[in-house]
Amino acid sequence: MTRLTILEYPDPRLRTKASPVGAVDAALRQLIDDLLETMYAAKGVGLAATQVNVHQRLLVADVSEAKNEPLVLVNPEVLSRDEIGTMQEGCLSVPGYFEDVNRPHRIRFTALDRDGRRYERDAEGLLAVCVQHEIDHLDGKLFLDRISRLKRDLYKRKIKKLQREGRYEEAASKNPAVHI
Repeated sequence: MTRLTILEYPDPRLRTKASPVGAVDAALRQLIDDLLETMYAAKGVGLAATQVNVHQRLLVADVSEAKNEPLVLVNPEVLSRDEIGTMQEGCLSVPGYFEDVNRPHRIRFTALDRDGRRYERDAEGLLAVCVQHEIDHLDGKLFLDRISRLKRDLYKRKIKKLQREGRYEEAASKNPAVHI
């Protein structure tokens, strides 16, 4: 397995819309394994292929405490949404920044698993938010797009300042909250 490089905001490749996966084959299963290794190493709970500059509709997640319940979603699609609520989100591609985001906290989704079998599943709480967050990545969106313009602009200014001062990576690594 290989740890992949996670793209970070404001990299324009994060805005690329992913294409559907045509076939679940050995190469895709290797990519799935690499995404899982990368996500676990970065202490995330979800990772979309777009975040590692692979523009296919594929994401992985694991919201379990023990990090032993990996979930693979190939060509995921949300079928229904319910119970909108607020949860603080962070992102491996937007390190060190967390903000409250309004999203449905219960969803039903469909996807292919790592063997190409279609399944449907209900999700709620962190898993529901995680799946939607990662599907947003596949659509070329970031959680920053779901917060107010004022908060987004403040974040952009903060990042530019930290980058100018050469302190961006240090500041991003000090925030211990969960990255989706």
